[in-house]
Amino acid sequence: MKRKKPTLAVWKFASCDGCQLTLLDCEDELLAVAGQVEIANFMEASRAVMGGPYDLSLVEGSITTPHDAKRIQEVRKQSKFLVTIGACATSGGIQALRNFRDIKEMTKVVYARPDYIDTLATSTPIASHVTVDFELRGCPIDKRQLIEVLTAFLLGKRPGIPTHSVCQECKIRGNVCVMVAHQTPCLGPITHAGCGALCPSYNRGCYGCFGPKETPNVEKLGTWLQDHGAKNADVIRSLQTFNVWSEPFREGVAKLNPKVELKK
Repeated sequence: MKRKKPTLAVWKFASCDGCQLTLLDCEDELLAVAGQVEIANFMEASRAVMGGPYDLSLVEGSITTPHDAKRIQEVRKQSKFLVTIGACATSGGIQALRNFRDIKEMTKVVYARPDYIDTLATSTPIASHVTVDFELRGCPIDKRQLIEVLTAFLLGKRPGIPTHSVCQECKIRGNVCVMVAHQTPCLGPITHAGCGALCPSYNRGCYGCFGPKETPNVEKLGTWLQDHGAKNADVIRSLQTFNVWSEPFREGVAKLNPKVELKK
């Protein structure tokens, strides 16, 4: 009897599609993966859709509307395992900057008829709404890490994704520390590894694309940056990017700017 292939579904919520494109960019690796799974739902790649339940769901994007808050519940019910991919799905994304403002005032400024806009006051990660089995960080995610996650699923093990900081990736590549050598502001000490220290390799500071590493000392880094000439506003701005609503980064913003009132 022929063994049934596990089914894979890929879902999009509020996002730019960059993480789904990373999956498509796997090219040869994707062909090998496709041979081991049944791609049941992946609108970025095919209009063909199979009904659930699904063995594995990859979810890109944050929850920003009441409709999506209900839809993610349905996705969770249909999925044996659910993995979130990218900064939007794991921390709310760049769109979580709305969480620091009055969304009603913002829609009045942007839209001629804001009464037609049905949106939530916040942009939140998938884990704020349903149980998530694994989070893969990045903006966008790293192709090698994605293949590791898919391979681990097929083998029935937990993905071997590193939890150290970008600083360790710099050491592996033999980079000179941009903070020490050039006084360049860099989020590498508090940022999750995954990019291969891309920006520091070109003498630029890390932008925190992969979100906070485990137990990051955001306040201490902020103090160091200010002691070396960075303005408080610049430190706050550096945290308010792709992963601004991750708990360590948003609390760091609140400590640096006491006027910030964090939404629940």
